[in-house]
Amino acid sequence: MRRSRFTEEQIIGILKEAQAGVKVGDLVRKHGISEGTFHRWKAKFGGMEVNEARRLTQLEDENRRLKSVVADLTLDNQALKAVLENAGEGSFSTRSGRIRRGSGRAEPAPILRPDRYRRDELPLRGVS
Repeated sequence: MRRSRFTEEQIIGILKEAQAGVKVGDLVRKHGISEGTFHRWKAKFGGMEVNEARRLTQLEDENRRLKSVVADLTLDNQALKAVLENAGEGSFSTRSGRIRRGSGRAEPAPILRPDRYRRDELPLRGVS
């Protein structure tokens, strides 16, 4: 994401100038911003102090990071379900803990190690 040319302190300073009575048109020309940018800042930072704006930025960054973690875990979960679904095509014997396939001979149960696979290597059903 592109960083703003203005810091939170500068944005809040510009908004306080507008609250003091300076016309919006004069402010946007003075600072080289568009009216849309001014109104977007006003909607986001209007009535805030600098420390509140910094906290908001930190929370937005943390929220973005957590959403990324949830997306990764969801993808891993879907991949593991697909692997388990493919492994469950034979019959399962509870006494030996082994999967029996059509030939009648016992095979060891698959050891699922999600850390050893890349996401693009796992077979996913229903995902294009």
